[in-house]
Amino acid sequence: MEGSRNPRFMGLEHRLPFIDFARGVAMVLMAWDHVSSFWNPGHRGGEGLMGRRPVFPDFTQFILRFITHVCAPTFIFLAGTALALSTRRRLAHGESEIEISLRMIKRGSVLVLLAIFVESPAFGLPPLYFGVLSCIGACLIIFSLLHRLPQRVILILSTLIILAHPLLGLSWIPMDDPWGWYLRVVIHEPSMDWSPFVGLYPIIPWIGVMGLGWCFGSLISRNPLEERRLERLLASTGVGLLCLWLLVRALNGFGNLLPRLGSSLQDWLYMAKYPPSLAFLLWTLGWMFLILSIGVSLQRRGIIEKGLGGIILAFGRVPLFFYCTHLWLYRLRPGWAAVRPFSLSLPATAAFWLMGLMVLWRLCLRYERLKLRYPESILQYL
Repeated sequence: MEGSRNPRFMGLEHRLPFIDFARGVAMVLMAWDHVSSFWNPGHRGGEGLMGRRPVFPDFTQFILRFITHVCAPTFIFLAGTALALSTRRRLAHGESEIEISLRMIKRGSVLVLLAIFVESPAFGLPPLYFGVLSCIGACLIIFSLLHRLPQRVILILSTLIILAHPLLGLSWIPMDDPWGWYLRVVIHEPSMDWSPFVGLYPIIPWIGVMGLGWCFGSLISRNPLEERRLERLLASTGVGLLCLWLLVRALNGFGNLLPRLGSSLQDWLYMAKYPPSLAFLLWTLGWMFLILSIGVSLQRRGIIEKGLGGIILAFGRVPLFFYCTHLWLYRLRPGWAAVRPFSLSLPATAAFWLMGLMVLWRLCLRYERLKLRYPESILQYL
């Protein structure tokens, strides 16, 4: 690939393979988490939801869930990165700020509709479930206004949101009306207790993660670095975030919505995801930067599209198609059928996951070709 041979990054006319690579890795892990939630009776979730600590049957089940935590932060961060890159490219092509804002609103609205009609029924949840698609969609709509702010302002606001969101109080929202419950879920208080007004990915603090992704995208588009330098920068950023995670967990105070209860490895790794604590984001974004660094290394050596890397890239280039398709592929039952009590053993669940990835790989390749054939169609929003 041309971008793999060039020592400097590709222009704004092209995709950045290392970003697709990181997104593809997250897709593979996300697929495992979802197939496990559908079929593996030992799967647990909801870490930190309303202050809860789900009990895992054993350490294997815990670690198989834990490795998937990197997915949501990676998706949302890189959604901000892709938004910044596409915005700069469209500005270079002469699109107006109003046209760009309208495009963000349209794409955000499409995500919300997909959440209602595709994501929610796949999980067997009410249509108003505020999941990851609704969250990203809402953040895109908000960014139709925020993107006009100076990059430094977006960086400061995003950082403050991530650091200070545990201090946010929503007592001003009345609880005597259902809309009040849902508003709390959407803004900052994830809950699955107030059906049908349920959700796991509130706008705050996730819009802060998207804002950081926007700043990263703006940085690499305005200041293209030689690949070796960017590889080192990404790796050092990842290591730095993981060192901060170690400090935050060691102090066991600020940044820990679920403090350590002991000193075992599981105690150190058991962190709040709903909503994400500072410790959770330091850990997951740290690993995301390391994965990005690996992607740059593979890209620099011209092997990112070879073997397994090519499969991962196929997933990362059409993430929304992968997301919507994999839910129903792994659910493997109609919408009206309950997810439980059907179950598989852990090895059988893993085999189903791998077989599903092979099917998804072929589907993603076909969909990408279709999308390239009709660049001005509605497929551009998918």
